[in-house]
Amino acid sequence: MLDLNILPTPVEYILYGCLFLGVAKATILVLSFGSLLFDLLLLPKASYKKYGSANNCWALVTGSSDGLGAEYARQLAAKGFNIVLASRTLSKLETIAEEIESKYKVSTKVVAVDVTKVDEAVTQIAAGIEGLDVSVLINNVGQSHSIPVPFAETELSEITNIININNVFTLRITQLLIPILAGTASKYKAHSLILTMGSFGGLLPTPYLATYSGSKAFLQNWSASLAAELKADKIDVEFVLSYLVTSAMSKIRRTSWMIPNPKSFVASALNSVGKRVGAQERFATTTPFWSHALMHFGIDQTVGVYSTIANSLNFDMHKSIRVRALKKAERARKEQ
Repeated sequence: MLDLNILPTPVEYILYGCLFLGVAKATILVLSFGSLLFDLLLLPKASYKKYGSANNCWALVTGSSDGLGAEYARQLAAKGFNIVLASRTLSKLETIAEEIESKYKVSTKVVAVDVTKVDEAVTQIAAGIEGLDVSVLINNVGQSHSIPVPFAETELSEITNIININNVFTLRITQLLIPILAGTASKYKAHSLILTMGSFGGLLPTPYLATYSGSKAFLQNWSASLAAELKADKIDVEFVLSYLVTSAMSKIRRTSWMIPNPKSFVASALNSVGKRVGAQERFATTTPFWSHALMHFGIDQTVGVYSTIANSLNFDMHKSIRVRALKKAERARKEQ
């Protein structure tokens, strides 16, 4: 006869269940962190031979007149790609093109475009790349707010420019390039690559940068969706998440362990294609720079990117930045 006294009580069932869930959570955490370290430290750097490096294939880099875009152009040229530079300022593009041709012995083309005028910019780029075997597209061009600002006070022109540049232009230029990237013009191109720049401003909902934050969050889901769609066409799609980098957009000039310069960040991004690094919970996404990767992983595994705590901290930080920016502008006005 069954002795009912040896069966677990309801309380014991609950305790066993909690223990099981705790062990499962701890196991997942350890495995995820191990995967991060494996991506970061052990996996070899991405190879660009499958994208046609050193075989007369081209890379198109948007927003390439300075900062991250110019560095993507330099480092892809160093890998043997011919470079199409697309940005607003012709003189800057020509200077970078001359530097690249002289240093890396590859060909370049420059297309000076105002990407706020989407139709015109796409038409100009289409003409500029006609006949070229483009195998890499770097969607780098982007715009943020001039300073943190409440959404209700954001000027319409700023809202419109952010959405047109970050979203509408990026989608249109990608749509233009897909048939070329999927083409078989070169026997040396086994795959093609679309790499789109994201931001922690889109990873975490960011008060006082609401329009920019929303535009980057949109790109995250769009890019991941595109990755699944284009896999059969042998087009690799990657979304790159970045915290702060020294640049004109961030207005930060001094590097630190958390804030790399464009050269260091771009090297990590290009080396990490195909790896998630800090973006362990996301598809077709990488957070490539080591300190950004640890920060992303830490937030996701503790408070969570959509938590009240993360949102409150982000709110306080950007409110403080806004106050300091307004005081600085006021001092500058009085000194005039």
